[in-house]
Amino acid sequence: MQRRHFSAAALGTALLPQARAQAWPARPIKVVQGFAAGGNADTIARVLGTELGKSLGQPLVVEAVAGAGGTLASGSVARAAPDGYTLLLATGGHAVAGALYDKLPYQTVNSFQMVSTITFFPFLIVTTADSKHRTLRDVLAAARAAPGAVAYGTAGVGSTHHLAGELLARMAGVQLLHVPYRGDSASVTALLGGEMPFVIVPPTAVLGQLKAGKLRGLAVTGPQRWPGLPEVPTVAEQGVAGYDVRSWAGWMLPAGTPPAIVERLHAETQKALQLPAVKSRLEEMGGEARGSTPQEMAALVGAEVQKWTQVVADAKIPRL
Repeated sequence: MQRRHFSAAALGTALLPQARAQAWPARPIKVVQGFAAGGNADTIARVLGTELGKSLGQPLVVEAVAGAGGTLASGSVARAAPDGYTLLLATGGHAVAGALYDKLPYQTVNSFQMVSTITFFPFLIVTTADSKHRTLRDVLAAARAAPGAVAYGTAGVGSTHHLAGELLARMAGVQLLHVPYRGDSASVTALLGGEMPFVIVPPTAVLGQLKAGKLRGLAVTGPQRWPGLPEVPTVAEQGVAGYDVRSWAGWMLPAGTPPAIVERLHAETQKALQLPAVKSRLEEMGGEARGSTPQEMAALVGAEVQKWTQVVADAKIPRL
């Protein structure tokens, strides 16, 4: 009888994680993103979070944990309980941080359970409408005439925006001064205030000002022109052959999250990405809706870390 009682208790204990996963979600899910509220990451998290909240039956509450190129947000999720109630909206900056920071309180790939990519998007290089620099070629010419004197703003040190600027400088053979801000909105405000000649931002951060005529697009960082601004040429079209920088966003959970939760979240994300309203909203932001398997996302992050590690080394960027 004692052995039978012990076996039943042991079996019940073993089934607890599975039972919890089957009951998931039983309360709201916190979505952590690493940049300022209102920026690209925040918007993507809310677009997908709204739809997933409908299908999962629990709201997804987005929280901005900004700073250090998204590493504060990643660290907080890596430390969270692997119960499916803390979700990271990771961006390309997550892989950049793995290449740029010497000591992180987590492993870029192994501390997380990948779920799916959500979107891929280029950046825009933007100046003010009244700037003397009419093209990216003008900016690069000014940088060649005064090495280190031409500044550009981004969402922060260690962001993909930052390394996009460093890669541009190296490939164009110029020196640029990087000025970090706490998020895309802050960098755009600084641009409008005349603090620098240009910023590197995701399309969603500047579409309103571009349409209002306050800002002018100088270049798109991807290999093709963005359909939303077909008149803006790529960086490569303006003399920097081979330049191609695109970022991405996707879901990550803490490592050790039960497979049933991962599978459910993955399945619901794929369904959401097929919705016309979601696809069109991501396209309006300059992105392409594109899901993946957890394995494909893990491979992507690993490859991105290697890519940016090489860029950091080639450009002699001091590791942080």
